[in-house]
Amino acid sequence: MATPHSGKPTPDQHRRLLDVFQGQSLAPPPIWLMRQAGRYLPEYREVREQAGGFLNLCYTPELAAKVTLQPIERFDLDAAILFSDILVLPNALGQKVWFAEGEGPRLEPIAEAGAIATLDANNTTAIFDKVCATVRAVRAALAPDKALIGFCGAPWTVGTYMVAGRGSPDQAAARLWAYEDPIGFARLIDIVTEASIDYLSAQIEAGVDLVQIFDSWSGSLPDDEFGRWVVSPTRRIVDEIKRRHPEIPIIGFPRLAGMNIVRYYRETAVDGIGCDTSTPLETMAGPIAATGAVVQGNLDPLLLVNGGQAMRNRLTALCTEMAGKPFILNLGHGIVPQTPPEHVAELVEHVRTIAVPGN
Repeated sequence: MATPHSGKPTPDQHRRLLDVFQGQSLAPPPIWLMRQAGRYLPEYREVREQAGGFLNLCYTPELAAKVTLQPIERFDLDAAILFSDILVLPNALGQKVWFAEGEGPRLEPIAEAGAIATLDANNTTAIFDKVCATVRAVRAALAPDKALIGFCGAPWTVGTYMVAGRGSPDQAAARLWAYEDPIGFARLIDIVTEASIDYLSAQIEAGVDLVQIFDSWSGSLPDDEFGRWVVSPTRRIVDEIKRRHPEIPIIGFPRLAGMNIVRYYRETAVDGIGCDTSTPLETMAGPIAATGAVVQGNLDPLLLVNGGQAMRNRLTALCTEMAGKPFILNLGHGIVPQTPPEHVAELVEHVRTIAVPGN
């Protein structure tokens, strides 16, 4: 693990990722990457093997802190993101969660309202404490000018996994339950929402500088259901986190929200909006930026796999079009396992050498 630091920046040090939430436009923009700690790094694979499984890694603070720091040590990114998983939360609530090698997450499904009784919102402390121990270890080792990002899954996305017992292409199980028994489904969403508030608050108290809410499946809902199951629970989380921790920026990532993305920003009151790969650059630089949001995104992860001139051209376009606006350079989804680490180094080097007109 890296040498411990005091954890507080000196007057001449800034956490650049936080500066953009003060309305600053930075050139080059701050950089972090979703899934920046993961299987594409050989040093990560070594630690995961040592842990003996994915959840063991998430729940072993020393090892989770080590992999959180690996991409910072290798690439000098502007922020670390806590190494964990959105399904830590249903596991903390008492739902059985495991990861099948090569198949992704599995959960014992909660398929109807009666099964909600198996969840215990009063018994989350043991798992939350392990995650917060990781936060404290990372903050102690992280350079003072680097930000630390905490996160949770949005209630809708987490709920879809809890209901289906796994990821699905259309989230049909949760959508059907929401149509057939909206009152029962709302009980599940309420439990996840309240637990998410406590989870994020605990991460903040342990030392994260900002948080992101991942709504990976927000694009699966029609507009009326989007308001009920995506916007409303997220707004509850934002309102309560702002009440408890008014200084903490919140980024929302409503993946595949499409034309609902500006509505999402306005109605959830997040500070920043993560744009997925499908969001047009002119929309990012135009209607989204015009809201006053910090805009984050949105390089195609497969373009990072490819690297080379095609990637550099898109990075230049992103930085040029977003110049003069509060902007964070990121991907439109997470790094995929086949990504060559040298392409991440190439991304960072290129972004930090782009000459943007007017800067």
